[in-house]
Amino acid sequence: MQSKANTVEEYLAEIPEDRKIVIQKLREVVVQNLPKGFEEVLSYGMLGYVVPHEIYPKGYHCSPQLPLPFFNIASQKNSINVYHMAIYANGDLYSWFVNEYPKHSNAKLDMGKSCIRFKKMDAIPYALIGELMSKINPQQWIEMYENAFVKK
Repeated sequence: MQSKANTVEEYLAEIPEDRKIVIQKLREVVVQNLPKGFEEVLSYGMLGYVVPHEIYPKGYHCSPQLPLPFFNIASQKNSINVYHMAIYANGDLYSWFVNEYPKHSNAKLDMGKSCIRFKKMDAIPYALIGELMSKINPQQWIEMYENAFVKK
């Protein structure tokens, strides 16, 4: 369910009513805990939090004209998903999240490489997502990203 919106505001306006409160709450948790330097944008048809070109001029190696992606929130057909690129790039962060998750939610963890799917809206661990967001600043993410994904 990729959005056709062109702005964050348009994206938020088109979210189905039964998910609006959840997406807004996730967005608030992210914005409140996101270290300084990341920027909120519409990225890949989702709410995106990126390292802007002003901080990292090289941009995303797959599409250098795009800023470096860090985190996304998406309303999909059967779930609300978050995508955290550093979980994919950093095994320690991944392990920390997997170990902490059961302390914050009774729902089974449904997770891919960077994608965490929430099919039960009432089981989203907002405090854990907030803590996850606060763990990495843009400079740390750039270093992780270059070590994990950029061929030298």
